[in-house]
Amino acid sequence: MPNSVTPTHCPYCALQCGMNLTPSQDGGVTVVERPDFPVNKGALCGKGRTAPAVLAAGVRLSSPLVRSGGALVPATWEEALDRVAEGLARTRTEHGPDACGVFGGGGLTNEKAYSLGKFARIVLGTSQIDYNGRFCMSSAAAAGMKAFGLDRGLPFPLEDIPKTGCVILVGSNLAETMPPSLRYFNELKENGGTLIVVDPRRTKTAEQADLHLMPRPGTDLALALGLLHLVVAEGRVDEEYVQERTAGWEDARAAAMAHWPEYVERITGVSVPELREAVRLFCEPEHAMVLTARGPEQQAKGTDTVGAWINLCLATGRAGQPLSGYGCLTGQGNGQGGREHGQKADQLPGYRKLDDPAARRHVAEVWGVDPDSLPGPGRSAYELLDALGTDIRSLLLMGSNPVVSAPRAAHIEDRIKSLDFLAVCDVVLSETAALADVVLPVTQWAEETGTTTNLEGRVLLRRRAITPPDGVRSDLEVMHELAARLGGERGLEKGFPTDPEEVFEELRRASAGGAADYSGITYRRLAEENGVFWPCPAVPGAGDAEGVEASGESAGDGEDASLDTPDASDAPDAPDAPDAPDAETIAPAHPGTPRLFLDRFATPDGRARFVPVSYRAIAEEPDDEYPVLLTTGRVVAQYQSGAQTRRVDELNSAAPGPFVELHPRLAARLGAAEGDPVAVVSRRGRAVAPARITTGIRPDTVFMPFHWPGEGRANTLTNPALDPTSRMPEFKACAVRVEAVKP
Repeated sequence: MPNSVTPTHCPYCALQCGMNLTPSQDGGVTVVERPDFPVNKGALCGKGRTAPAVLAAGVRLSSPLVRSGGALVPATWEEALDRVAEGLARTRTEHGPDACGVFGGGGLTNEKAYSLGKFARIVLGTSQIDYNGRFCMSSAAAAGMKAFGLDRGLPFPLEDIPKTGCVILVGSNLAETMPPSLRYFNELKENGGTLIVVDPRRTKTAEQADLHLMPRPGTDLALALGLLHLVVAEGRVDEEYVQERTAGWEDARAAAMAHWPEYVERITGVSVPELREAVRLFCEPEHAMVLTARGPEQQAKGTDTVGAWINLCLATGRAGQPLSGYGCLTGQGNGQGGREHGQKADQLPGYRKLDDPAARRHVAEVWGVDPDSLPGPGRSAYELLDALGTDIRSLLLMGSNPVVSAPRAAHIEDRIKSLDFLAVCDVVLSETAALADVVLPVTQWAEETGTTTNLEGRVLLRRRAITPPDGVRSDLEVMHELAARLGGERGLEKGFPTDPEEVFEELRRASAGGAADYSGITYRRLAEENGVFWPCPAVPGAGDAEGVEASGESAGDGEDASLDTPDASDAPDAPDAPDAPDAETIAPAHPGTPRLFLDRFATPDGRARFVPVSYRAIAEEPDDEYPVLLTTGRVVAQYQSGAQTRRVDELNSAAPGPFVELHPRLAARLGAAEGDPVAVVSRRGRAVAPARITTGIRPDTVFMPFHWPGEGRANTLTNPALDPTSRMPEFKACAVRVEAVKP
């Protein structure tokens, strides 16, 4: 392909920025702009620009590895696959199917996520599957399901943000986590709108805000309730909207009125005048939005916290309205699609619930199995990892690095080491892969075709641009081969094709009629369009309906019927083809659903639900022994556990290692100067990193990025206290003490 250009998408965050790949002289690829893709319009951050560096020989894995004599040594694929099959089969025989665990990743394509959920449930027969997306936006998903009856990160496209009047951005540092998205907020301000940022740090994003609220970590719930109290007290409730489109307002109102402004000021540290100004800025424009991210979500009360912000939107008529609404900024590249199609412990493809008999029947029919053979819901991500070596004896892990990313990481590392057998599929030798009995090198973004779903609910096609090295295979091939080895005489490998488009065709059938209905989406459409927003059901008589049959479970008596999905008759006519039948005999394809809830919410009666919530403290408040709060997050040059970005020289030059951000007053008490090593100690462990002294953080708070292993591993410290609904760990707030490290 000497002059070819391959349009594709970045392998990192949930923006899934469009990029073009061109061949480079060394046999790899070079990233160039792709201005036609509407999300980023050609703009890329440093991670996207340098993504091809991880494809290089010597950086990525290129041969299977097996443990021999305590070390990982190269092996053939046949030997490595046999070892994996033997390890899983032995565990299943000796301890039962639920002793086999499966842990996936939010970076896997929809095809791989779908196949992994299917593999766990019909090949291994285990209920013990979850994925690292549980650590991403599960609290927002749970709150969205309670309020709206459906979870999609953003129920509107990003292009709506500059057209609204005010955005409250809660717990998100977009300037570093999703840099290309910042232009939407700059355009918002250029159009006369206002930006309110809620963050305990003066981040690069907060510097762009018209109003920056700096609450104490873990008090976002009180802040949202205090704002709602003022909305009521100042007569700013949209009574007509509340009456016509919601239910449960009186109980939510009563709960909010117990959070008067002075009380909220004492809890959060945000002054009453700031609270009043935030309400004024949010309520005076005709349109407004609230967007949340990991700050309010990664808490042991994250579902209630997000629910309180949703209540604020509902009370002011700012949900399910043009240019208004609540949205969650999904973090991982395919965090949205990853849970829609089966990696999550309690879900089946199409966002169906695993304990719903109708859902089980539909998916079992697609899979060709008895519904009763499907296991029930299993453990959530942290609970699954915590059970390793005890109830769960073997683990198949794809695309995750919990040794760095899990809360209470030293404990999780010990649990992983205690396993009878660990197999890891990855593109690099991560800290978790280094502990495995077998490591399988798999293809990555530019070497494979597949779909992802970005934070808008826009399904996208990533295209293969280069041939992977000889010693590398795709995750789909791995599952096919393992199914052949573990399926005995049942021929299970036939249900695990290696062609991603063939997998997607089955995914379409499995999702048909579900909340996340992809049945009207095809590879051909994705190749011709800049993504298709779900839900997008197949239309009888349209070309996209071939081979797809929706179950009757949702049309008229479930989730899909209550969505604002445009009628197919509103779609433009399909273009004539030279050899096609008369166009009038062909139904137009469903156009997809960029904007949800404009007419109805996805509840049985079409009304959004207020959920009454009240403030409660974080799971671990500071005390005399641990008097400071730790919060964690990201830096612009690294991504998640850093397994890939830490292998890119340009990114390491910009962000070479961990640090502890602390206020000058705290630094003075410690006698610590800029760059001095300081220790942060929690009830779970100790981390050491250089001090970074700044007035941009609260004096009672320290911040650490979580991208690094070793003594600077932030997640050594974090608290695995779980939200009772979402099972999200409390990454964002725990009690610590800070100590100067003497030379």
